[in-house]
Amino acid sequence: MAEATAQTQGSSLRRLVPRIFSRAPRINDLDNLIRSVRVNHPKGDLAIIERAYQVAKDKHEGQKRRSGEPYITHPLAVAQILAEMGLGPRAIAAALLHDTVEDTGYALSELSDEFGDEVAMLVDGVTKLDKVKYGESAQAETVRKMIVAMSKDIRVLLIKLADRLHNARTWGFVPPEKAEPKARETLEIYAPLANRLGIQAIKSELEDLSFAVLHPKIYAEINSLIAQRTPQREKYLKQVIESINEDLHDLRIRGKVGGRPKQLYSVYQKMVIRGREFDDIYDLIGIRVIVNSVRDCYAVLGAIHARWTPLPGRFKDYIATPKFNLYQSLHTTVIGPSGRTVEIQIRTHEMHQQAEFGVAAHWMYKERMAGGKPVDGPTDTDMTWLAHISDWQAETADPSEFLDSLRFEIGAKEVYVFTPKGRVIGLPAGATTVDFAYAVHTEIGHRTMGAKVNGRLVPLETEVRTGDVVEVFTSKNPDAGPSQDWLTFVKSTRARNKIKGWFTKERREEAIEQGKESIARAMRRQNLPLQRMMSQDSFADVAHQLRYEDVSALYAAVGEGHVSTQSVLEKVTALVAANDTSTGAIDLPTQPRTHVPRAGDSGILVRGAADILVKLAKCCTPVPGDPIVGFVTRGSGVSVHRADCVNVKALGDQEQRFIEVEWAPTTKSVFRVQIQVEALDRSGLLSDVTRVLSEHHVNILSATVNTNDDRLAISRFVFEMGDSVHLDRVLNAVRRIDAVYDVYRVTSS
Repeated sequence: MAEATAQTQGSSLRRLVPRIFSRAPRINDLDNLIRSVRVNHPKGDLAIIERAYQVAKDKHEGQKRRSGEPYITHPLAVAQILAEMGLGPRAIAAALLHDTVEDTGYALSELSDEFGDEVAMLVDGVTKLDKVKYGESAQAETVRKMIVAMSKDIRVLLIKLADRLHNARTWGFVPPEKAEPKARETLEIYAPLANRLGIQAIKSELEDLSFAVLHPKIYAEINSLIAQRTPQREKYLKQVIESINEDLHDLRIRGKVGGRPKQLYSVYQKMVIRGREFDDIYDLIGIRVIVNSVRDCYAVLGAIHARWTPLPGRFKDYIATPKFNLYQSLHTTVIGPSGRTVEIQIRTHEMHQQAEFGVAAHWMYKERMAGGKPVDGPTDTDMTWLAHISDWQAETADPSEFLDSLRFEIGAKEVYVFTPKGRVIGLPAGATTVDFAYAVHTEIGHRTMGAKVNGRLVPLETEVRTGDVVEVFTSKNPDAGPSQDWLTFVKSTRARNKIKGWFTKERREEAIEQGKESIARAMRRQNLPLQRMMSQDSFADVAHQLRYEDVSALYAAVGEGHVSTQSVLEKVTALVAANDTSTGAIDLPTQPRTHVPRAGDSGILVRGAADILVKLAKCCTPVPGDPIVGFVTRGSGVSVHRADCVNVKALGDQEQRFIEVEWAPTTKSVFRVQIQVEALDRSGLLSDVTRVLSEHHVNILSATVNTNDDRLAISRFVFEMGDSVHLDRVLNAVRRIDAVYDVYRVTSS
């Protein structure tokens, strides 16, 4: 049944979007490739391409694509895309070999010996990590690996983009359940990365192909609307182009004038996100004028503004101030013939090459200047964001957090501000003076105490805008550090990671000492053999049991209240007793050695009755911070409830049995907490929730799961924890699980 459904969806896609069922060209593939490389690199080492092709063909022998073609057609198509972008022989060789290490028995060391370290580095950068070894985080870690490699050599990303583009062209042969996640990933990561590198040709096609897979019917509808209006639009375009050609003739300027192709995904975004009507979007005519020099660009702009009235605020000079991805062009919008709005771009041939192929065109130029010899990675200040991404990925341990940060970093709009000395700093839109300080240098960020924007003193949370001159003042105190409040307003991933890292380091050292003291104090109080227990490896074994890296991490967890002291001592005592055959088990004292008013293990102090038995009510599971009342039971001591517990209200007629209690938690206090998780039902949901809870070192006592007819899964978990502050971290972690839409603490049964 599933196979039939997939075939139906496939045939539907084939009818709606025929271009995602394309196949690689089959005639003289290698000859075409070498011819394309020779155009841009006439003196390049073409022999390495022929050798790489032969090795790839031999290694992939017998392998087939889902389209039924021999596998070698894929690396050939990827290499052809890169050749048309102007990349050199070594990058083309790496493209031909890019799947050999991952999909065949060809070892990376063998490849390095045969083709050199440079080609091997490029291939390794785009090789996926083992899913068996990395599990669910494999995809995120593969992207992280690619980011590290691309910060050293941008060609890694260019090969990956070409690989993704050819795969996208053949998504029609892939089952929808596999194509859709790939299309979503492409829209979130690879298309924005192509935009960052200024490669509009690849960015636009990736977006349209992903759009076709995710929303085939909407894609077909927009395509149909465009086709219906094309004749009328072409007629108007011809009229505008003829007018501009007349201006070029009068100015004696050689140039090429044409209409800009409409991108379907761009139309969809404007209709859905901006809420505009299709006719409003499509009636907006786009014209592109390509001339020979910058002087000609401005001359044509003047002639166009003399012919038609420009719209105020719609002129952009990206020649004088290029975009972050090196894009240059003049943009203007005018009221054209018949009063219709016309968008016009004016650029040189070099600028057009840059706009279409971005950093790839930049790399091609550098290779030409180097005479075909190896060149270093990108050193241009315009591409410093690559270095920033490389920095923060090293500081982000959690794979899902890394991917979220990457999506924000590559998708965010940028503002450009200046240091007092005129250096340009790129920041995400909405960034503050603190983001600026961390972008300049980490230590400057840590010690920032004030800021000026355009010569005026401003609060640190002030947002900066493009063109602002920003100056920060730093403290001379060597112990100065950031404020926790900064995390509420900083926007850049770099600043956020640096601030978190500072607090983590400071607090960890303090927490380790507190944890050590807490454990030692508890052992002395209970007359446990301190030296004998500390001298063995029991604490290391317990740390391993509780999934901490080492003993220091265990001490830090105790110090931060993530795990109770008593729980650690019980586990250590059990291990020592099991390993010590000479003395037998070590018993924990059940009664206190000193008779002083104290809080019991429950963390509750009963006024006027120090040694009375106290227990926390299971009906409302109070934790420190909750308003509480005590109720004297018959034969079971004092039962402590939340003040708003329904059972307390039911006992309102027995006021004489209520007693005053207050919170007095100790390091060995353990509290019971009940939470409810509400989610859309899916396979593996319960496993994911329990995994997150165990990763946060939560001792689960019970769990119930119910799924209703609407496929909504309601789960309840009861667990113990040493510090109620830890609960917020646990809830936030569960809330980030896919399909979970709410999680909260339950205070009544």
